[in-house]
Amino acid sequence: MQLDVLGTRRRTHRSGELRKAHVGEKVFLAGWVDRRRDLGNLIFIDLRDHTGVTQVVCNRESSPEAHQKADAVRPEFVVGVEGDVVERSPETVNRQIPTGEIEVRARTLLLLNEAKTPPFAVSDDKTAEETRLRYRYLDLRRPGMQERLRLRHRAALAVREHMNEHGFVEVETPFMTRSTPEGARDFLVPSRIHHGKFYALPQSPQLFKQLLMIGGMDRYFQIVRCFRDEDFRADRQAEFTQVDIEMAFPEREALFEIIERLMEKLFALVGARVTRPFPHLTYDQALERYGSDKPHLGFGLEWSRVALPPAVREKLHVDGPVKAMRVPKMSEISRSQLDRLQDFARSTPADWFSYFKMGGGGVQSTVQKVVGAEAVNSLAASVGAQAGDLVLLLGIKNLAAESDRRAGASAEARLREASGQLRMEAARRFELIPPDGWHFAWIVDFPMFEYDEKEKRFNAMHHPFTSPREEDLEKLESDPAAVKARAYDLVLNGSEIGGGSIRIHRQDIQRRVFKALGMTDEQARARFGFFLDALEYGTPPHGGIALGFDRIVALMAGESNIREVIAFPKTASAVDLMCESPAEVDPRQLDELGVKIK
Repeated sequence: MQLDVLGTRRRTHRSGELRKAHVGEKVFLAGWVDRRRDLGNLIFIDLRDHTGVTQVVCNRESSPEAHQKADAVRPEFVVGVEGDVVERSPETVNRQIPTGEIEVRARTLLLLNEAKTPPFAVSDDKTAEETRLRYRYLDLRRPGMQERLRLRHRAALAVREHMNEHGFVEVETPFMTRSTPEGARDFLVPSRIHHGKFYALPQSPQLFKQLLMIGGMDRYFQIVRCFRDEDFRADRQAEFTQVDIEMAFPEREALFEIIERLMEKLFALVGARVTRPFPHLTYDQALERYGSDKPHLGFGLEWSRVALPPAVREKLHVDGPVKAMRVPKMSEISRSQLDRLQDFARSTPADWFSYFKMGGGGVQSTVQKVVGAEAVNSLAASVGAQAGDLVLLLGIKNLAAESDRRAGASAEARLREASGQLRMEAARRFELIPPDGWHFAWIVDFPMFEYDEKEKRFNAMHHPFTSPREEDLEKLESDPAAVKARAYDLVLNGSEIGGGSIRIHRQDIQRRVFKALGMTDEQARARFGFFLDALEYGTPPHGGIALGFDRIVALMAGESNIREVIAFPKTASAVDLMCESPAEVDPRQLDELGVKIK
């Protein structure tokens, strides 16, 4: 096929821009063939670019050369069209597209490149994800992908404008640094020059942004790529983007206001209104009331702890803690729906589930036959249940094997996890989750440490540079489990979209935290010696936050999977199907690096 040359021609308009006001103008468009329809003397081409589609008409009589070339084109060919904008006849107007009142009558058609038959139609929204990722360069032509990536671009611009308005300076930090094995696994990069030594790709710029505060930058931000060698989920990738923020002499509420105003600007990009200030919940309150440290606050359904008299516990064979949740106006729910909810409850870490209905004639409950009307009425009153409500009960039956305090805490953890799962499942089954609306919250006062049963030691719940609350400093050595951190998370509609803290700025406290984590002075010096040294040179109080940019844009776009807002993502098994990576490398490269495959 003889291809044409673009030469000095330039687009006068894009394919989605032409309107009735352009009728009579001579234009030059270029893009991809979306569809072609051959009616003999007339061949219609839907010409597509990222702005939309314009219908092009090639007439055999008025433009025989253009018609002849149009006969050869197929979907995804790249073409240029020079012609006149004309008004469509009333019966041919297409109200489904913005350009539907006009068409371009082609004078000249340029064949700029041909295309193989694609493995899927760009207009097909039902293509399997594996195929989409293998041919991502074709998938990116989809209008939906174009819209989401352009939304991402606008969001990044809004972040930069907002942070600049508040005096933050964007500073790039290194991608090749040293491994600090705390938290997720590092991606390691072997050094060719220094055999046996490795760089690590940063899980976050945490230490560098703290060093910038020591260096007097005062306010820093960065839209930065980070890397974690961890198992994938729909909202995780091995390489991801975060908005990294740090400020000196921080007041937590001042930082919160800056972030809340940023969220207001970002969600305005999709026509959403954000209500400020965001509510605050302590970590303990969130777990107690919602069973999650990232609760969806778009609907009610709060758990309450209920006290059961010993006689009632004995009849119900329940030793452990019990929670109750009122579901308003759901007493008419069918028995089969409740049976399915009970089946779900049995799949959670809890091992006891029951319910009762507040009907017009009083309580309807099988549990009432066991414990009596007085006990059930007391339970109903404890959660404020009214006529027409449904009350769900969840608990731990047997604590016989859990006698010590840590095992008792495990029972509490099981109940918390189960209550969070059951709350969301009930909301889904009863269709209580609103289809729109943005429900933000700050979760504060996290535990400083969490105990690792396998390793028999404490780990940092956030990271080891998070400051303990001043009132808990004396507990660092005596009762680490009771220490609360000056940490906070930002959650939205049940997703964590950011996490941060006020940092440790004193070397003596940093050393005590390392010791609480089981590190000797020698280990701390080996891993973080450069940072401990920096803390000795007048470190100001400082703190910040990292916002998950991919997650935020995905939520803005109405997507549950962050792969839909990343141009070239990996699969759930950390594979790039398009580039076929990870891949083997030439043995000579390994020799240069001093690396041998086991």
